[in-house]
Order: sequence, then C-alpha cells, then structure tokens
Amino acid sequence: MGILAWILLGLLAGIIAKMLMPGKDPGGIIITILIGIAGGLLGGWLGKVIFGVDSIDGFFELSTWVAAVVGSLILLIVFRLFRRAAR
Repeated sequence: MGILAWILLGLLAGIIAKMLMPGKDPGGIIITILIGIAGGLLGGWLGKVIFGVDSIDGFFELSTWVAAVVGSLILLIVFRLFRRAAR
C-alpha cells in the first residue's frame, strides 16, 4: 500500500477505534491519524506473531481493517493510560 493509503487507513481506523471506545481524549485529528497508522502496523505485527498470518494484505481486505482497528484500540488504551498517569 502507498503512503496515502496508509494515512487514509490510519485516519479511518483511528476514528473507528475512538467510536468503539468513546471518551474525552486530548489530541485532535493528527493524533487520531498517528494512532491509527501505528495501530495498523501493530495489529499487522501481532497478527503475524500470534496467528502466523499476514494480516495486512491490501486496502480493501477485511484482515487489514481488523488488524488496524484492533491495533488502534490497543494504542488508544495505552495512550489514555499514559495521559492519565501524567496528570
């Protein structure tokens, strides 16, 4: 996938993760995109390590979206924990 596809996937995965886990988060759309992109990479890596599958195949593949959203949820939880601990 190209860089624009990763940015779009990250944006959408980050938005979906925030919709699944509502709450007040500091940070705007840029943080959402970064969490989504990193979440996609994390989800793809975890899919490969845990299940032995290549979960990031293409933009329109379901496994890519599931991996990106799950990874984004994990990173959103970690982000919230660090932000809460910093207060």
